[in-house]
Formats: sequence, C-alpha cells, structure tokens
Amino acid sequence: MATSTTNAQIGEGREGPAPKPGADGAGRRGALLHRLDIKGAPYVFVAPFFVVFAAFSFYPLVYTSWISLHRVELATLDMMEWVAFDNYVELWGDSRFWNALGNTITIGVISTVPQLLMALGLAHLLNYKMRGSLFFRVASLVPYATSVGAAALVFTMIFERDFGMINWGLGLFGVDPVNWEGDKWPAQFAISTIVIWRWTGYNALLYLAAMQAIPAERYEAAAIDGASRWKQFIHVTVPGIRSTVVFTIVLSTIGATQLFGEPLIFGQGPNGISGGVDNQYQTLGLLLYEEGWKNYQMGRSATVAWAMFLLLILAFATQALIKRLRARNS
Repeated sequence: MATSTTNAQIGEGREGPAPKPGADGAGRRGALLHRLDIKGAPYVFVAPFFVVFAAFSFYPLVYTSWISLHRVELATLDMMEWVAFDNYVELWGDSRFWNALGNTITIGVISTVPQLLMALGLAHLLNYKMRGSLFFRVASLVPYATSVGAAALVFTMIFERDFGMINWGLGLFGVDPVNWEGDKWPAQFAISTIVIWRWTGYNALLYLAAMQAIPAERYEAAAIDGASRWKQFIHVTVPGIRSTVVFTIVLSTIGATQLFGEPLIFGQGPNGISGGVDNQYQTLGLLLYEEGWKNYQMGRSATVAWAMFLLLILAFATQALIKRLRARNS
C-alpha cells in the first residue's frame, strides 16, 4: 500500500518530455498559413482576371476619357492641347455623328430582332428528339466560328450589283438589279444579313441550353391540362428562358453598337471606312475609326468611343427603368 502510494507520488512529480525549441512558433506559423490559405486563396484565384481587366479594360477606359478632353493627333500623342468638353460639343453638332447613330440603331434593329426570333425558333426545333440532332447543333455554330472577314467577303460577292447571286435571282422574276452597296436601305439590309447569319446559331444554342434546363414536369402538366405544343411554347418555354432572352438582348445591343467589321469589308475599299459615298451605312464604329486613323484626330475619336459607352449606359438604364415600372404596375 505504501509502495503504491509512493509510486503514485513519484509519477505525479514526473514531467513529460520537454517541448522542442520553436515548436510553439511553428504551430503559430502553420495556423497563420492555414488561415491565409482559407481566406486568401479566393482572392489569389480571381486576381489574374482583375489584373488583366485593369490593364486592358479599365486603364484604356480612363486614358480614353482623358484623351477625349484634349486636341491631339495620332502622330503626336505626346502633344496634347487641353480643350475640356469642346470635343463633345462639336460632336453634338456634327451631322455625321447623328447619321452614324441613326445607321447604328436601324442596322441594330434590322439585324437583332429577326436574329433572336430565328434563334428562338431554331432552338425550339433542336430541343425535340430528332435524328442527327448533334450534327445540326454543331452546324449551327459554323457561322459563328467563321471569320468575319471571310463571311463579309462572301456576302459582298453575293450582293454584288452586276454579277451577284441575289440580283441574278431577282432578274429571273423580271426585277431590276438592286444597288446593294450604293443605296441606303439595301446596304443596311445586306449588312444586317451578314450579322444575322453569323449570330443566329450562337444565340440558338444559348436558348437550347436554357430550354433543356426546364423541368419536364412542367410540360407534362401542361399536356395533361390540354395545352397544345404552341401553348406549351408560349406559356412554359418562353417564361422558362426569360433570363436567357434578356441576356442575348444585352449581348446583341452591345454588338450592334460596336458593329465595325461587316460594314467595313462590305464597302470594298475606302468607301468602307466612310460607310459608302454618302455615309449611308456608316456606323459609330466606322466613325470612330475614320476620325482616329483616317483624319488622325485621336481626341475626336476618343469622344466618339465615350459617346458609344454612354449610349449603352443610357440604353441599359432605360431598360431597367421600364422593368421596374412594369413590376410596380403588376
């Protein structure tokens, strides 16, 4: 009994192995690194995007706004003359700007509305189970993958006045040749055709992906209630892809505002920059290029670029206001 008590006392008096020097510091460093890994890793992963965005988007945006407040030529970018908002005032009174703005709007409407309607119908057809559906889905992306230069050249030859395929087909019905490049509305229609051909398949695949995410139970319930295929499309499919439709409208609006390659190549030479002899299809993108790289007025070119940016903000603000008013009324 005494022996066991003594052994217990001896055991209580013993100390464990002494900690190694620096063990506590290593543990704290490990805990710190763990916290940094948990909290800092997301910022490390998203940092490359913000670095690239700052270098190639934010900095050019700020620098362009600074140039727009100066009179500066392309050959002497280091020699700037401060003019404040004179470039904006001159642009406001420039008839070429309003002509380019009107052309941009009309070409955008002519190309965007049919394009999205055709894409919606094509996606609805591709959503059905059919033989070779994968082939048709891949084929719908071929125009999008085609170079804008190649597409514009092909369509330029198709719409050529004297030897084009379109005028040849119209001639079979006794219709006189149409001057597709020289007249305003035929030129804008031809350019819109290029845009429609290139982007319809891309938008159709976006709609198709959204349609396939709609639960099948909704269609089954609609069928049980006696809804036809058309009513299912109107009351089930369209509401189910509403957010995707809005997304494509936003993309199409941005693309229409920045339209450049199609009208430039369609003009076949110097007329492409000016949008035809009478500027009948000159867009804001072409006006920006003409001011900066033909007239060498980088200040005015930067002003046009900022005008395009402000117009997009105005368009999206108007859309948001209309959406809010509809929600309030409903």
